Amino acid sequence: MELEAVAKALKELGHPTRLAIFKRLVKSGHAGIAVGVVQEELSIPGSTLSHHLSSLMSAQLIEQRREGRTLYCVPKYEQLEGVLAFLQEECCADESLEDTSAKE
Repeated sequence: MELEAVAKALKELGHPTRLAIFKRLVKSGHAGIAVGVVQEELSIPGSTLSHHLSSLMSAQLIEQRREGRTLYCVPKYEQLEGVLAFLQEECCADESLEDTSAKE
């Protein structure tokens, strides 16, 4: 994953309301959850929720689908996994370098 994409995702998740929304969406699973349910459960005004959902969509963290008159939000788990993998991919890499140089 590109550094800029990860930075944008982390920036959007850095806002407490967006993080709460995203956490609720992740809990919903692959089927997603109706926007109205999120609004009701988190007590977020509709216009505010719409703004935050737009930010999460621009970071490619969620997608939306319409079924009749109901709008569903679905987390993009592959994007979330990419962000986490980016953060972990070089975990402790310097430790192995230190072990090698200590043995020399």
